[in-house]
Amino acid sequence: MRTGVHRGRSMTLVSVALGLALPGVAQAAVTRPTVTTKAASNVAQSTAQLNGAVNPNGADTTYFFQIGTTSLYGINSPETAAGKGTKTVNVSAPVDQLAPATTYHFRIVAKNAKGLSKGKDRTFKTQRQPLGLALSPMANPITFNASTTLTGQLSGTGNGGQQVVLQYNAYPYDKGFANAGNPLVTNADGTFSFPLINQTLNTQFRVLMPQKPAVVSPIVSLGVMVGVHTKARPTRVRRGHRVRFSGTIAPAADGQQVVIQRYLHKQWVQVAKTVARHVDGASSSYRRRVKVRHGGRYRVLVNVTDGAHVSNAGRIVRVRLRH
Repeated sequence: MRTGVHRGRSMTLVSVALGLALPGVAQAAVTRPTVTTKAASNVAQSTAQLNGAVNPNGADTTYFFQIGTTSLYGINSPETAAGKGTKTVNVSAPVDQLAPATTYHFRIVAKNAKGLSKGKDRTFKTQRQPLGLALSPMANPITFNASTTLTGQLSGTGNGGQQVVLQYNAYPYDKGFANAGNPLVTNADGTFSFPLINQTLNTQFRVLMPQKPAVVSPIVSLGVMVGVHTKARPTRVRRGHRVRFSGTIAPAADGQQVVIQRYLHKQWVQVAKTVARHVDGASSSYRRRVKVRHGGRYRVLVNVTDGAHVSNAGRIVRVRLRH
């Protein structure tokens, strides 16, 4: 009896050590993973979190998510290890660069040495992107009576084919905004443009949607520089002799300061000044004789302080010294 018991005990230990199956002893079989696709979370305009569950079923297992705008998917998340346990674990993967207001399909996929398992297809829809308006001039400031174009874009979900209207408020900005012509319809990508012809005053502009007044662009201020016409005679003189700078300013800038400058050490330095004089309701004039001790580049700057226009300089004049 003692021997029999001893032998039976020894066989049991040997069997366990060798991994042999014994009658009445249950063992878990290694199989391919078990997976479940769970609902997506944290869904925003362009991002979301994909969720699922994986049971490795006793073998080293990796998983990934598939996602796309159809059940054909097309994009896989990076493969991630899920271990080799026998319990179900919750897993997730963040995704970005999604399109707003779009339905996406996704599922979880896991694999180990015993095979590959695919979860059921699920869907979610990203949030709509609110509409917003942006506006900018192609040139700013521009010269008096010149033209430019205001370009912009309506961004957000449903931005194509929407009506937008341009509004203006000219200096002294006391009349409020008024419509500048008829509405335009945005292109398929939400872009649009408004031509501005023969601008004469500093002006504020904005764009809005007539059917949705709450959608309004930031105000853009377009500067209009005075036009400065410059003549210089003569442009080749002996040192210490004088050059006469003269010209006209449009619109009229009677009494505004006119400065003659020379380019020196990478900046414009004042060498003389005068004031604009009356010509008529459309323009002013200036003239000033300047003693020239150094050759180089000269210009006439009109400093405007009335708020209706922006200061501006005329063309650059090259003065040379004669020997």
